[in-house]
Amino acid sequence: MASPRLETYCCPNRDIATQLVLTFQPEVFCGLCIGSASVSLLLSILQLLPKQGQSPRKMPKNSSSSTILLFISACDILGGLGIIFRSTVWIGFPDFVANISVVNGTDVWPSVFCVGTAMWIQILYSAGFWWLFCYAVDSYLVVRRSAGLSTIMLYHMMTWGLAILLCVEGIFMLYYPSIASCENGLQHAIPHYITTYAPLLLVLVGNPIIFRRTVTAVASLLKGRQGIYTENERRLGTEIQIRFFKIMLVFIICWSSNIINESLLFYLEMQPDINGSRLKNVRNAALITWIIMGVLNPMQGFLFTLAFYGWTGWNLNLKWQRREIPWESMSISAVADHAYPSPVGSSVNYQNNNPDAKTTAVASSQQTDEALSRLSEGNITSADRLSRNSPIYQGW
Repeated sequence: MASPRLETYCCPNRDIATQLVLTFQPEVFCGLCIGSASVSLLLSILQLLPKQGQSPRKMPKNSSSSTILLFISACDILGGLGIIFRSTVWIGFPDFVANISVVNGTDVWPSVFCVGTAMWIQILYSAGFWWLFCYAVDSYLVVRRSAGLSTIMLYHMMTWGLAILLCVEGIFMLYYPSIASCENGLQHAIPHYITTYAPLLLVLVGNPIIFRRTVTAVASLLKGRQGIYTENERRLGTEIQIRFFKIMLVFIICWSSNIINESLLFYLEMQPDINGSRLKNVRNAALITWIIMGVLNPMQGFLFTLAFYGWTGWNLNLKWQRREIPWESMSISAVADHAYPSPVGSSVNYQNNNPDAKTTAVASSQQTDEALSRLSEGNITSADRLSRNSPIYQGW
């Protein structure tokens, strides 16, 4: 699981709330983390591998959305590996873990392990949050025909740069003046918690707004195709909207427990005695949400692949020489099975003999199809079939 409490535990004068959750049944908790992360890791890789019976799908040449989805999955997989490694050491070497941040201790490796694994997990999951925000931005720019491979470098600078910068800044403030003598009190740890949860809250608040504007822009794009909005176009727009809804649903399920748990622990830290009987229910709620975090945080990787691609099946295709791209979205494959013919009653006269008018119409239609194809991650979708059945395509 990913929590700023992991870094806080490395301090010898860690707060009592962090001590409460990290020392509560550590073997059981680490076992749940290993099981959840391992299942998510294996199923995520299974989802991404090419499958038999799937026809090759050509990705748009200037698509960056599929690359973003690939990096989101990669961050989840590598973050899950960090959770597995950390939890395995906690279970297998209890004496080594017991020496973490021992005052005046001579062995520095326990502290190095504590800080290193905590930063590994935080940076990768924070980068995943930034990539998810970039996916929302890129989806909107795709519809506005303002995105392409030229923007992927900006996304790299934003995600990795901000993830590393915020993590290092938070760690520096937390361990000032040194890891062996962290400052006492909650105030010195607040910047670390802010830098950890800032990208999470950005996705939680910003992505729904951007996704909503993207859906509205998709509807305008489909209407502009032929001047009307038929049932077929409405169905395609609904499928894209459902895709965005699944992404946010997975994110909320996997990370809402972190926000609840952190709120409960901060409340406990502000109490003079967290072991009082009146705070028993708060302590139990904090421990329950802590366990839930250990299960749901690592499962994000697999659940996101379901939201991105749908269930891709078990029949692996190990013929690597085919060079198929396994990262293609299958989220609207059901829509792809239906042809979307153009309305018969179109008011546009496609028998116009003006070559310039035909060229302009074809270019506009191709740009629209390209935007929808990129938004659906390169599937041979209804947008492609619509363009081939449209009078514009036939007239050309």
